[in-house]
Amino acid sequence: MTNSKPAAQPWWKFGHVWLVVSGPAAVVVAGFATLWIAVASPDPVIGDGSRGQVAEIRRQLARERALLPALVGRNHAVTPIKKK
Repeated sequence: MTNSKPAAQPWWKFGHVWLVVSGPAAVVVAGFATLWIAVASPDPVIGDGSRGQVAEIRRQLARERALLPALVGRNHAVTPIKKK
């Protein structure tokens, strides 16, 4: 009787290898996507805190909120307004 073993296959032909490699690969791709999003649309910088700039930013945000689509705006239509 001959004691023959099957021929060794290359590593990429085993499914478990791809299962192990795909997790870290997906994290690397997601990291680069997050970096691209962060660089492409940075958060606005609010100035030194002068009241004029802050008031203008609040007015601009209020104008943007006034133009919300109906489905987004209606979710907060019954939220009570906090009075200062």
